[in-house]
Amino acid sequence: MPPQEPAPQPSTPRPPAPPATTPPSHPHRIAVLALPHVIPFELGIPHRIFGRTFAADGTPLYEVTTFGTSPGRLIPTQADFSLHVEHGPEVLAGTDTLIIPASYEPAGLFEGGRLPPEIAKIFEYLRPGTRLASICTGGFVLAAAGYLDGRPATTHWHWAEQFQRLFPSVLVDPEVLYVDDGDVLTSAGVAAGIDLCVHMVRRDFGAAVANDVARRSVVPPHRDGGQSQYIQRPVPEPQLATTTAGRAWALGHLHEPIQLRDMAEQESMSVRTFTRRFREEVGISPGQWLTQQRVERARHLLESSDLSIDQVARDAGFGTAQSMRQHLQAALGVPPTVYRRTFRTHLADPDPRTGTGSGTGTTH
Repeated sequence: MPPQEPAPQPSTPRPPAPPATTPPSHPHRIAVLALPHVIPFELGIPHRIFGRTFAADGTPLYEVTTFGTSPGRLIPTQADFSLHVEHGPEVLAGTDTLIIPASYEPAGLFEGGRLPPEIAKIFEYLRPGTRLASICTGGFVLAAAGYLDGRPATTHWHWAEQFQRLFPSVLVDPEVLYVDDGDVLTSAGVAAGIDLCVHMVRRDFGAAVANDVARRSVVPPHRDGGQSQYIQRPVPEPQLATTTAGRAWALGHLHEPIQLRDMAEQESMSVRTFTRRFREEVGISPGQWLTQQRVERARHLLESSDLSIDQVARDAGFGTAQSMRQHLQAALGVPPTVYRRTFRTHLADPDPRTGTGSGTGTTH
């Protein structure tokens, strides 16, 4: 299988700028909006992911604050309890990222695409340059506020058709787990909020830090495919065999040329059957998945090793530095040398003997 097949990106063609190459002077400040009838699971995702993200010396890299439209009031949730939120929208004046989790209120938002005045008013507190993100139906709030006009976005597949009908100027993609459009990010439903938050950590501080927080949270650092694999089909086909062994074999041979028939042979399947089963299980083609895994391998080697760019390209299975450069530029928006310089400098663990970075990106 040729490694040149492009992988579909969970982000969009507008790549984010790489983070600063110096350690942050203060934690990245995240504000999470708790709307009436918020879903507690989605509300807790930013706290669990960002609240457990640390630098090499144990310093928290994020500061997470929950706020509501009316501080001090009890906020009903979709569960059998209410929340007491101390902070109001004034916290946005010092916020770097605003995250809006899922809620099924107010009704006028989901029926007519209109924000009530008390919710619309919170955006007046935003400072210029604040990054915006939504989890699941939180994208309805961003769309109603006008932040998604003419931009790609996603939401839970169940709500995608309604989302598009209410906001026709939004470029809705119901297939992906999340969309990164630079300063505005949206995710699909429920657990896709975890994928989005881990991706934001990876974008802010590199793959090593993202892998560490994913490991702490017992979730994969990168989930294959999109949300199309979770949509119920009219007549689901019984799965008597999977492609798990083929994927595991490929991960152990990324540094080698891999053909589709090689992966199919691990499952004793025909190429046609293997390709169909693979798409059903993962949501993308084997070639697209393979390119994603090569990109992740290259990222890890660029962050954690002193291998030359040519050697990283060979070990990741791209063959040549030029091929790897093209794939990383498409996936990350930056070439390999810039990626390495950014994250090796940003995350290097100082060697107490020399005072220089070891480049391991290890966290505690």
